[in-house]
Amino acid sequence: MNKSQDKLQHNLITVASGKGGVGKTWFAATLCQALAQKGKKTLLFDCDFGLANVDIQLGLMPPHDLGQVISKEITLKDAIYHKASSGLNFDVISGQSGSGALASLKIERLIDLGARICNLAEEYDYTIMDLGAGVENSVMTLARASDKVIVVITSDPTSLTDAYAFIKLHNMRNNDAEIQIVVNMAEDQNEGRRAFEKILKVCQNFLNISPKLLGVINRDKHVADAIRAQAPLLGRYPQSVAGENVIEIAKKL
Repeated sequence: MNKSQDKLQHNLITVASGKGGVGKTWFAATLCQALAQKGKKTLLFDCDFGLANVDIQLGLMPPHDLGQVISKEITLKDAIYHKASSGLNFDVISGQSGSGALASLKIERLIDLGARICNLAEEYDYTIMDLGAGVENSVMTLARASDKVIVVITSDPTSLTDAYAFIKLHNMRNNDAEIQIVVNMAEDQNEGRRAFEKILKVCQNFLNISPKLLGVINRDKHVADAIRAQAPLLGRYPQSVAGENVIEIAKKL
């Protein structure tokens, strides 16, 4: 592995989930904010082809999005919404919500997009790629662009089942990938660890792999309030419990 590949393995991070509603996009955005607060040049890439909503959650109105990149109207670099113009401390590439054209991209174009994301990631300390929920072909193909994947789960049984499906398929396609688990919306740290132990046991028994627990995020009413206000959590509630949990996760990275 050369130096460039080694860097990409560590600074391009995929955030995924087996199902929607687990707070994946909120976590990806808050993680970017936490990394940027540490002085890291950070990019949030919204790769949810069906329900892209990073811009909505953060109250942004970027002039360009991923749809224009796919249609070859602009380059990937042109789609970057820079922190100076967004009021955030990290850059953003917005997705395009509800676009069937993006969701049905051919495998060759998905692989090419993944390669371009890797090249762009070289210009940042961290690039966080927020994938769509589920195990659709577009999701699984783009997940291979990164050797580090964070799977967001909750203690809900369907979240655990669907997360296992994602992990299984991703491991089949890229068995060298580093898979880490974040448990979100836990009533307390103990409940979060119990949820992790359940998915760990299944992965060990049936896949012979042992994903690591990256962190547990407590349920926090400030999160919902920040989302309603379309504001980043660490800016609106810098000392919230959930915010502190994400900051600890950023330290581990």
